[in-house]
Amino acid sequence: MSVYIHTCMFVGFNSIPSTLSTHLMHRATLAVSTIQIHEIGGFVPCPCENLSDLTINLRSLGYQGKTNKMKLSRCVIGMVLLWSSCLIHCQEEDGYDFDTDVEVEGETEMETVREKVVVQFTPPQVKGPTYFHEAFLQEALLGKRWVVSAAKKDGVDADLAKYDGKWAIEEPTDQPLQGDLGLTLKSKAKHHAVSAMLDKQVLFDEDPLIVQYEVKFQNGMECGGAYIKLLSHSVDLKLENVNDKTSYTIMFGPDKCGNDQKLHFIFRHKNPITGQFEEKHAKKPSGSFAHVFTDKKTHLFTLVVNPDNNFEIFVDQISVSSGNLLEDMTPPVNPPEEIDDPSDSKPDDWDDRKKIVDPDATKPDDWDEDAPATIIDEDATMPDGWLEHEQELIDDPDADKPEDWDDDMDGEWEPPKLKNPLCEDIGCGKWENPSIPNPDYKGKWKAPLIDNPAFRGEWKPQRISNPEYFEDMEPFRMTPIGMICLELWSMTEGIVFDNFIITSSRQVADDWASDTWRLKQKLEGVSGSAESVVSGLLGAAEDRPWLWAIYALVIIIPLFICFRVCFHKSSSDGVDSKKSDDVNTESGDGDDETQEGDKQEEGEGETEGSLRQRKRATKADLEQSTQQVSCSDERSCS
Repeated sequence: MSVYIHTCMFVGFNSIPSTLSTHLMHRATLAVSTIQIHEIGGFVPCPCENLSDLTINLRSLGYQGKTNKMKLSRCVIGMVLLWSSCLIHCQEEDGYDFDTDVEVEGETEMETVREKVVVQFTPPQVKGPTYFHEAFLQEALLGKRWVVSAAKKDGVDADLAKYDGKWAIEEPTDQPLQGDLGLTLKSKAKHHAVSAMLDKQVLFDEDPLIVQYEVKFQNGMECGGAYIKLLSHSVDLKLENVNDKTSYTIMFGPDKCGNDQKLHFIFRHKNPITGQFEEKHAKKPSGSFAHVFTDKKTHLFTLVVNPDNNFEIFVDQISVSSGNLLEDMTPPVNPPEEIDDPSDSKPDDWDDRKKIVDPDATKPDDWDEDAPATIIDEDATMPDGWLEHEQELIDDPDADKPEDWDDDMDGEWEPPKLKNPLCEDIGCGKWENPSIPNPDYKGKWKAPLIDNPAFRGEWKPQRISNPEYFEDMEPFRMTPIGMICLELWSMTEGIVFDNFIITSSRQVADDWASDTWRLKQKLEGVSGSAESVVSGLLGAAEDRPWLWAIYALVIIIPLFICFRVCFHKSSSDGVDSKKSDDVNTESGDGDDETQEGDKQEEGEGETEGSLRQRKRATKADLEQSTQQVSCSDERSCS
């Protein structure tokens, strides 16, 4: 087998590969027969029986003696810690395949071919009761079960009022499941509306409500929504007449415009007294979901609303928000019991001033309002070295009169002025006494403030019972749902919707996701894609800017440790060198032999520097360098 050590710390590497192996520690624990140091653009072959032999073969690269062996071990450990802490994942598309070894000799470059994995789509089977489910198995569903709206929006120009956005049931452009269709929003900068009848009404009785569907932003998202509306049941409503004013019970899903990213959960609550509906908005999710708009992967959105009024929102089966319909909606479901009396007003004699001007205060006789704020310091004297006869500004001696300057038209030319360099230390020009603050200055006299004896406090209107007060402790019991609708505006086309399911069983929804979204997730490489990991980290930082500090620490600290361990020259190296010099002096033929040894060591240093600058090294070069080092140590070569 082969172990590829990707690092900038051997053989003068020019850069670090963009993808680092997270399997290094696993492979290093296996039996090693060959270790290849992977350099950008080539390899340095190093046949070794075990890891300790690596030190011998690396002696030509500047790793000599036990001290360097220890430093090498520390360096490898430091690199492993670095890679582990950075959470860097590998991609097959980057050219590193850890399931198959690639043997490289001479100038042959490593190449890996990544074949796109395509799996035949198998229609999912519902494993329990549902109110509605749709996997878009046929293109003919558009126009039959799913009806495009022919209505117009109210209150807008005629050109913008039409729902003229295009829909299609088709395969996504990058689809790992061959034959899997989805409902695709095909046009941008247009209004879109398409809807379908539920198989069974949602009545909000004793069972929870689970709403789940997939969205894939094939081209990312610039500005637009991908949310769904669950329309309130109505016997008179026709699907071709659905518009933005059509009554809905729940609105749920992602929405983005610029840097404003939302994950809507809105339900319309009916006031039991007035009969009016009011939108109740859930708080912004605490979990990260910004990556769904940028990574061009299929994402799963799930809403769970329970009869006990608790709700939870999931993205890719990870909870990003939770709360209670009574406590975490804006505005609150139940109004306050008391309100300010709208007919109450502040009395004319109500004095709410805490402080007033003292009416009995008078200006003191010695108060001089005309005294200046500053006066001339009569005790000041001109500093020594002050150049009175020098000008603060002088003509620029290097300035030349422009050739096209016309004295008759432009007037007499004068060179630009510069600060006199002689005035920089102390000063020059006419000296004048400086000004100082006037100790007798008091400014304009004002009467002081005192407590207002007539102060009655801050006025507030009286509180009265709220005539519109009600208490609804079961907001879960919403208006029945009869239809599902996509009524959207988008500046980005290519949004794919798929695998809708509305059910009362969380297990049914999870099983449906396992047969659909989970398979897509694996094939799209979401869990193993470095690009997805990076986009996820960046998305998290957008929601929480303080994460940038953590990212910096995670990168900088391991790098500092590695460079400190690998490149710090310990004092033991100096001691070993001194001992080596003493031994050479005693065993040699005097100063001549010592000088010869110094020259040879300088030659070795030049060899090491040359090796570090080379991008590629052949096996013969390494063996020759190793032989030179061995000869130098044993003094057996001439």
